[in-house]
Amino acid sequence: MLTATSREIIAQRIANELQDGDVVNLGVGIPTLVSKYIGDKKIYLQTENGLLGMGPPPSDLDIDIDLIDASKNPITTTVEASFFDSAFSFAMIRGKHVDVAVLGTLEVDQYGEIANWSIPNQPILGVGGAMDLVAGAKKVIVASTLFNKSGASKLVPKLTLDSSGERRVEQFVTEYASFSFIGEKVYVTAIYGALSFAELQERIPVQLTK
Repeated sequence: MLTATSREIIAQRIANELQDGDVVNLGVGIPTLVSKYIGDKKIYLQTENGLLGMGPPPSDLDIDIDLIDASKNPITTTVEASFFDSAFSFAMIRGKHVDVAVLGTLEVDQYGEIANWSIPNQPILGVGGAMDLVAGAKKVIVASTLFNKSGASKLVPKLTLDSSGERRVEQFVTEYASFSFIGEKVYVTAIYGALSFAELQERIPVQLTK
């Protein structure tokens, strides 16, 4: 089971990566937690259900049932927030007006291609905006635990699940370490969890580079 600590570690690390002025789309799951850790940065959070200017999560007393994020969680809005329909939202994404997309994933291959929408023998709810975000965002950061429920690495030599698009992501941020995909190599750019580089390499079936 995912622990709250693991999810929060990932969200905090990604919030630290964001830069003032970025337009950022937060996907379903762990990515939506990033809004809690933006702090004083001037980040413009976009949700594909039709909002630019999402604020941090509300207190229990300030919940507005008409305001939700991509995971259907309650949200707040900033003073400059704007609302629009789904078609306009996807036009922003496809028009490359989103600087950073933060997406969850089921697998990432050694080249940075991800699979995040289809599980064998499970109902298919649809790819949602994943393919548009993978193709349209200027930068894609993946937010996910490093291992699945069976303990197997989500960083794999080759995808076994349906791809979310041929475009490679730039970063894979986990609760143990952050990885970057540059050329044909997977770089471990930061280690902050309980596993050393050697231990990561032992459990991940992909050649890692320091």
